[in-house]
Amino acid sequence: MRQDNQLIVITHLSQLVVFLIGFGSLIVPLILWATQKEKVYKMDAHGKSIINFQLSLIVYFLICIPLILLFGLGLLGFLVLGIFSVVFPIINAIKANNGETPKYPLSLNFIS
Repeated sequence: MRQDNQLIVITHLSQLVVFLIGFGSLIVPLILWATQKEKVYKMDAHGKSIINFQLSLIVYFLICIPLILLFGLGLLGFLVLGIFSVVFPIINAIKANNGETPKYPLSLNFIS
C-alpha cells in the first residue's frame, strides 16, 4: 500500500461536487473509495466515514421533508444539514492532509 494523503483529501472534497453539478456527493467518493481502498493506506477508513456521512445526510434530509409541515422545522433542518454538508468535508480534508482521522458528526454507522 502507498501513502497518498492528496487522494484522501480529494475524496473528502469530492463530496462538494454536488454544488457544481447537482448530484454525485455520494457517487464520486464511493467510486474513489471502492477503487482505491486496497491500494492507498487509510483510504478504507476515510472512505467508510465519508460514505456513512453521506448516507446519514440522505436519511436526515428525508426526515426533514415531513417536518416542513410541522411549523417549518424541516426548513431549519435543511439549513443545518446544508451547512454540515459543506463545512465538515472541508474540515476533514484538512485533517486528512495532516494525517489525522476524520470525524463526521451525526454520522450513522451503515458501513463498519
